[in-house]
Amino acid sequence: MTFPSIPEIRAARTRLGQRVVTTPVRELVDHAVAERLPTGTRVWLKEELFQRTGSFKPRGALTVMLELSDEHLAHGVTGVSAGNHAISLAYAARELQTTATVVMPRTASPFRIAMCRELGAQVELVENVHEAFARVREIEAAEQRAFVHPYEGPRTALGTATVGLEFIEQLAAESVTPDAIVVAAGGGGLTGGVACAVKQLAPGTQVFVVEPEGADTMHRSFAAGSPQAIEKVQTIADSLGAPRCEPYSYALNKAFVDEVVLVRDADIRDAMRLLFRSAKLVTEPAGAASLAALLYPLRERLAGRTVGLVICGGNIDAATFSTHLAV
Repeated sequence: MTFPSIPEIRAARTRLGQRVVTTPVRELVDHAVAERLPTGTRVWLKEELFQRTGSFKPRGALTVMLELSDEHLAHGVTGVSAGNHAISLAYAARELQTTATVVMPRTASPFRIAMCRELGAQVELVENVHEAFARVREIEAAEQRAFVHPYEGPRTALGTATVGLEFIEQLAAESVTPDAIVVAAGGGGLTGGVACAVKQLAPGTQVFVVEPEGADTMHRSFAAGSPQAIEKVQTIADSLGAPRCEPYSYALNKAFVDEVVLVRDADIRDAMRLLFRSAKLVTEPAGAASLAALLYPLRERLAGRTVGLVICGGNIDAATFSTHLAV
């Protein structure tokens, strides 16, 4: 397998152009955060929740779709998602003047389903994510739509690597070289891409991947030494609920990631509350997972270090967000 080089990642970012934005990076300076972390720990946020569609996902979807032939684009695209990838496919299809049919589990957020439809996608609902993958293959065959995987493949990783490229370069502009970057996995497309870029630009920077305990496919895969699957996803962070780890994503993460750590749903809610209070950010659970990892499993290990956190998404409705904060 070959992995994206820095020149390839730069070229991909140029090709994406204004279809994606260079999301903000800022240091999180607040007494409530300082009280929760060991003295001297500095926290920098890559606020990818301000990306178009509310998550990092358009970077990968567009990078894949920009390589499709006119014939493929004429037939449209299809994909499976609990929400953010489906939204990004709808957006990318509109940008490239084609159509998208997305398959989502019935448990998906009504807010995200509505976003998909507002952007022009056809939405099919099935019982669970396993059925969704089977149904999307049927659509691919019957309608000749191009299947855009939510997290697997070289083109997807090339797109997500632009997050890592931007993060390191934006920190460098602040004369900062991070000791560690923490990023959440929902299959490994984002984490592998980010790690690939970070390790080539800043080899001394550690990259930690975080997963919920109830969706630990990458953690299991690292332990087993091969891609693994789980029978059931059980986490509030539905954007991180990948049912299995795929070969390319596994290989990319294995090559560049230092370690995979796990957090509880309670840890994620705690991080959501702290981001809301201190950073004034409304994040979905997945978007707070990186901070949850720093507050809990990585707290002492990264004490006194400079840590970059990827805040990967913010697609959540007001009622659900309020419920998580109140628990």
